[in-house]
Parts: sequence; structure tokens; C-alpha cells
Amino acid sequence: MALKLEMQGQTYGPFVNEYTARDVMLFALGCGAGSDGKTDLDYVYEKQLKVLPIFAATQIVDAEVTKTIDYGFNWGGSLHWGFDLHIHQPLPINPGKLTTKVLLKGLFDRGEGRGCLAQHIGETFDEAGTKLFTNESWDCALYDGGFGGPKAPQDIVEIPDREPDFEIEQDIPLNQALIYRLSGDDHPQHVDWEYAQEFGHPKPNLHGVSTAGVACRHVIQAMFPGEPERLTRFKTRLTKSLYPGCRVKTQIWKWSDNCVHFRVADAKEPDTFYLNFGLVEWK
Repeated sequence: MALKLEMQGQTYGPFVNEYTARDVMLFALGCGAGSDGKTDLDYVYEKQLKVLPIFAATQIVDAEVTKTIDYGFNWGGSLHWGFDLHIHQPLPINPGKLTTKVLLKGLFDRGEGRGCLAQHIGETFDEAGTKLFTNESWDCALYDGGFGGPKAPQDIVEIPDREPDFEIEQDIPLNQALIYRLSGDDHPQHVDWEYAQEFGHPKPNLHGVSTAGVACRHVIQAMFPGEPERLTRFKTRLTKSLYPGCRVKTQIWKWSDNCVHFRVADAKEPDTFYLNFGLVEWK
């Protein structure tokens, strides 16, 4: 199927969504909160419930959005490539209706056999019209490269050539993808073994936002524990498929007073990086 290049530059939506405290807790469970029965319970316990900030990504990384902005890519080769999330206002627990409009800013050619990169920019507002967050999200359609499009702009976050200032390890439960998909990303590659193997995966892989959610929790835990509302930016690249059952290690480097750079490595294979070129800012 040919890519629908004419869809570039168009804005889609509005996509209207509502969430409750229960949705916030389910999302956090899908990002590994409380997997040991005691860590990060404030994301999953209503007593003093807080929103894991990367929850904002669900307003654009969503089945309805993806199916609406179908630019003709092969679904079997679709992978989340990365995102840059800017939070303008702390996320409320029960916000009422949220409205998101999404711009398909561009389609970029990585070449035959390497895929097409799609850049989406979503802006989300509350019922009063206040902009809550902006999400620049990138997807890679592995089987749709070589169409003659432009190359994607270079945008790399530097990872220091020294030992990390902080490292936090965590096991990824075997059922984490099954939990996370209940938050709205129901692509079969995360649950269907036959489907995953048909498209080159040994078994279902973990959602990119779920992996990033683990890193988001770890950075908050290391830098401003118990205050997720302080986070203002979260940026990362997804560089390798992660399969539940492994143990990961989030490596964190201080960059300035209110900024760190990070990556997520395999705890047993330290040269394998699931997330890389990560950046977190807070106030």
C-alpha cells in the first residue's frame, strides 16, 4: 500500500477523552509501579494518589488516534520510536473532558528496509481551554521506507562519558504488557504470540510508553521523590524492543540543577539499551 503523503501537514481531531482515578492507577500498574508490593504506591493507591506524568502520552499514543491518522503504513511493522513530552500544567486526578488535536507534521524516509518515521504533535486542553501538555511523538513504520521522502532532522541528547550519578534496577513482570494495553494501546504485537513472531519478534514486546514509564518513575525517585507534579519535560528515544521478564537498569546523569540525561539498559547485558538519549526537566 502506498503512503498517503498528502496527509502531512493536516491536523486531526479533536479527540475527546476522560479519565478517572482508576485509569491513572491502571496506567501506573502498566508502568511497573507497585510490582514489588511497596515501591511507588502513591501512583496506585487512592489514599494520596498522584499522577505518573507520562500518563499524558496516552492522549496521543492511543488506538483511536492511530487508526484515524492512518497514513497507509503496514501495521505489522509499526513501532513507537520516541517522544518529547512538555507538561505545562500538573495533571489533575479527575480533570473532566480532555480535548486533543494532533498534527501529522511530517513523514521522513529512513530508506528501503529501514522504514518511515512519522512525526505527530498533539496538544491537549482541559474543559476551560487551558493547555495541559504538548506531546511530540514519533513512530517508525519498518516496512514503509524508500518512498523518496526527506530525512528526519538530527536531534540527539548527549549521554556523558562517565559513570552515572544514579542507577535504579527493576524486574519487568511477565504480564506488564498485558496490564499496560488496558490503557488504550491494543496493538496485537504486545499480546499475540503468533502475530509477534510473524513480524520478527520472538514473543510479544512491551509498549514503548510502558518502558518509558518505568524510566520516568526511576528519575522521579532519584531526583525529586514524591513530587511527580514538578516534572515539566520528558524526552527519550526507544532504541530496542524490550520483552517482559528481563531486568532493566535506568542510568541517570545530572546535567544541571533541574535537568538530567538518562538511558535504560539491560541489567545483565549493559551494552543493550532499550531507551537512550533521554532527558528530564523539572521545576
